[in-house]
Formats: sequence, structure tokens, C-alpha cells
Amino acid sequence: MESPQRHRRGLGQRLHDFHNNNPLVGPLVYASSILYFIAQVFVGWIWTSPQYSLWTNTISDLGNTHCGAYGGAQVCSPRHGWMNLAFVFVGLVMAVGSSLLYHEFERRSWDTWRIVGFAVMAIGGVGAVLVGAFPENVNGVGHVIGASLAIGGGNIALLILALALKGDIPERLRRFMLWWAPISLVAALMFIFKRHFGLGSGGLERVAAYPETIWLISLGAWLAHDRITGRRPALPAVAA
Repeated sequence: MESPQRHRRGLGQRLHDFHNNNPLVGPLVYASSILYFIAQVFVGWIWTSPQYSLWTNTISDLGNTHCGAYGGAQVCSPRHGWMNLAFVFVGLVMAVGSSLLYHEFERRSWDTWRIVGFAVMAIGGVGAVLVGAFPENVNGVGHVIGASLAIGGGNIALLILALALKGDIPERLRRFMLWWAPISLVAALMFIFKRHFGLGSGGLERVAAYPETIWLISLGAWLAHDRITGRRPALPAVAA
């Protein structure tokens, strides 16, 4: 029978216990965001004429539910439902993975900033869910709010975590965060003002959006590999 004290535990403690007992789940959740890239290939593969362009078409065009002109480009994505599902999926990855992986680095220096960084990443995940729930041609306001949270929040989280996780993650990964987060934030701002610098709207959006997903995959894969190979000590199990 569950004790009253255990029953009263909050969500944070339950997540802590779950991560301690299942330390591979959080890393694998983050790493699974590679499916987001696979979904884009799968959906764009049967894009009807004219061919889908990484430069002139945005990622959101893959989730557009209408065939015709949209935002100055021709749009027709027969598999739009799959893309919107992929947006929701990567959003859940960001939120759930962050809720678990914070506990991988807790109770160390800069602990408060780790909480903030992973919390902002989780908020970015909520934004990605909104992107999938509100396709660009169905609810433009909801879609823009979601995209702003997903891209803006995700890259701000990278900057915070680059500082807060110093010494806890490979330095090459931390340098990636320090370089690409500012570049992506500037790219997102230029995208808003339609200054594409020859990259096209799709190309510039990818500069803004892809680094954070690459980081999710990289951090998850690194943690999972080091846990499986024993390079990273196992977390202590929590008594039942």
C-alpha cells in the first residue's frame, strides 16, 4: 500500500524518481527528434508540382492543408497531416525530454539556470505543438505564436544551457550552442522582417529552426551512448 508521504509527492519528485530509475528514457526521447527530419523528407517527397523547395518553401508549408498560392509560393502537401503530427511530436519531445533530462544535471552549480534553460526548452515544445495544431492556413495567429515560442524559446534555451552546463557536456557541443543560438535568433528576426539574404524564406527559416533540433539529437545521443557504454555512471536507483 502506498504511504501517505509517497502519495503526496509532487510531479517534480515523480519525474526525478522516474529518471533515476529509467535514465535512458530522457536521452532517447531527445534523440528521437531525428524523426522530425525524416518526416519532412517523407512529406515533401510527394509534394505536387512545382517541386518542394528548401529555399522558397518554409517548413510550415509542408503542413499547409490547402493547395494553391500561399505566402508568395505555390503550396500543395498531400501528406500535410503527417507533417502536423511531426510538429506535435517534436514539441512533445522537447517538453517531455526536458522535464526528464533536467534531473541528469541537478544539484550542481548554476542549478537555477539549468531549471530555467530546460523550462524554456519545454515552453518551446509547447510552441511546436501549437504549430502542428494550427496549420499556417487554418489559424495564422496561433501558428505564428507557436512558431515564435518554438524557435525563439528553443534558441534562448540553448544560450542559457550553454552557460549553465559548462563542464557537464562535451565542449564541442557547448560551442555549437554558443555559436548557433545567436545566429539562429538573428535569422529568426530577419525572417520576420523578410530579409532573406539570398537564402529564401525556407532557407533562412531552416537556419533559425534546425540547430535546436540538431542539438536535441546530439545531446540525447551523447547521453545515451555514454550511459550504455558505462562512460557515464549510473544514477542511484530510488527505493520503492
